[in-house]
Amino acid sequence: MQRSIPYLDAEAVERSTPMPALIAALRSAFAEGRHVAPARLAAEMSESSTLLVMPAWRGTDSLGVKMVEIDREASPAVRATYVLIDRTTGAPRALFDGAALTRRRTAAASVLAATCLARPNAKRLLLLGTGALNAPLIEAYVGTFPIEAIQIWGRDPAKAEAAAGAARALGYPAVATPQIAPALARADIVSAATLSTTPLIAGDKLAPGTHVDLIGAFRPDMSEADGRTFARSRVFVDTMHGALEEAGDLLQAIAGGYLAASDIQGDLAALCAGAHPGRDGDEAAITLFKSVGTAIEDLAAAELALASTQR
Repeated sequence: MQRSIPYLDAEAVERSTPMPALIAALRSAFAEGRHVAPARLAAEMSESSTLLVMPAWRGTDSLGVKMVEIDREASPAVRATYVLIDRTTGAPRALFDGAALTRRRTAAASVLAATCLARPNAKRLLLLGTGALNAPLIEAYVGTFPIEAIQIWGRDPAKAEAAAGAARALGYPAVATPQIAPALARADIVSAATLSTTPLIAGDKLAPGTHVDLIGAFRPDMSEADGRTFARSRVFVDTMHGALEEAGDLLQAIAGGYLAASDIQGDLAALCAGAHPGRDGDEAAITLFKSVGTAIEDLAAAELALASTQR
């Protein structure tokens, strides 16, 4: 008799990964230290399309693989599927909309880091970027910090206004801002999720005590923050090997002499396990979290989503 394999579409993934539970799941995954995520496989399938394969497993218990096709001539350009596998039998346990899973876990990882690095009383959030991560980032930050004001910047002012309007419709205190520099001076947390190849954040404009969350710049040629941002900050990353291979703005700051790789203070595993105290009560410190993503987050999110649907 053929067994039906559950498929969680984008709506089901969002419904089954509420941010508080997702952040807690990621915290546990990084703290316990049993997850393994090797370097992702990248293969060129044609002149316009690339296949990415990102596996992760936890001991002998669980295995998951995300498969991402990026086709610059297709719409949507990025298509992803996640497979959660039973390691005892080798059979798939469930399939997921990989793009939705990625959005949710990426936002949750940033806010998980912020719980260790941002001031607990952070009230003013600045978001750079109006793409698909805008909404889950607002959801995650507002659900974790006492956010009273949200500024949204985008290269296209109309898209920034639309993003702010969508946030206000959900009850969030959001407005569009036309300029980054004055907004930086007013922000407690700055979160950037863009495809920028030139720095958007000027380190000299950051106020003492700011937490900087850099999500874009996942290729060496990309950048969301200048070298001074890194020089002024206590720098943390999601994983050391991923950041030192792929994090464009971090690698450019190192190449420019603004910091050395040895200046990176810790990763998410160290923060979640308590091996590093993070901000440690320093109200004036500027902290920075640079992420490029890891399959550890995908696996933790997929297991939470499946468990939520089976209750």
